Amino acid sequence: MTHVFEAISAIMKNFTDEAPKPPLHVGEVMDLWTAFTAFHEAHALYQIGLNTTTDKDMRHMLQNALEGSISDTRRIEKLLLEEGVPLPLVNPKKPDSEPSAVPEGVKLKDDEIANLISAKVAASITFCAQAMAKTVRTDVGLMFFSIQINLMKFAAPLKNLMISRGWLRIPPKYNPPGSPGRE
Repeated sequence: MTHVFEAISAIMKNFTDEAPKPPLHVGEVMDLWTAFTAFHEAHALYQIGLNTTTDKDMRHMLQNALEGSISDTRRIEKLLLEEGVPLPLVNPKKPDSEPSAVPEGVKLKDDEIANLISAKVAASITFCAQAMAKTVRTDVGLMFFSIQINLMKFAAPLKNLMISRGWLRIPPKYNPPGSPGRE
């Protein structure tokens, strides 16, 4: 396990240099724009979930997800504005509604909400890793790393909730040709 900590330490040393900040390059701007837009879409998904579920644990998870995502999005917004980059257009906040007022044909089930969020979080974790690997600016790399950690801290309890409720969709087991049990 020490090799993992040594690797993380070496990576962090590369991100903590004190060199002057160069201007954002076009790839960094695009990744920040993409993250900003995708996180706003996630806010809508979390709000829709809050408007449709009555499950106490799901509501708590969605509220935590929304608060954390809003915080991360504000960090990206602040950086973009400080760098003189105009913000992309995003959809307005969803109004609050009572879950009992949402018609059945429109309402997402709890397992649907959980799996949509799980897929979005998994894609966001991967996106942050790719953006971090491409960045030249230390502050941008650290921001994506921090957001990625926040997403991973959220993903673990979400997975546990999904497992405990039977919502986790698991692909079929793969038995390669020639393996025991395969004819």
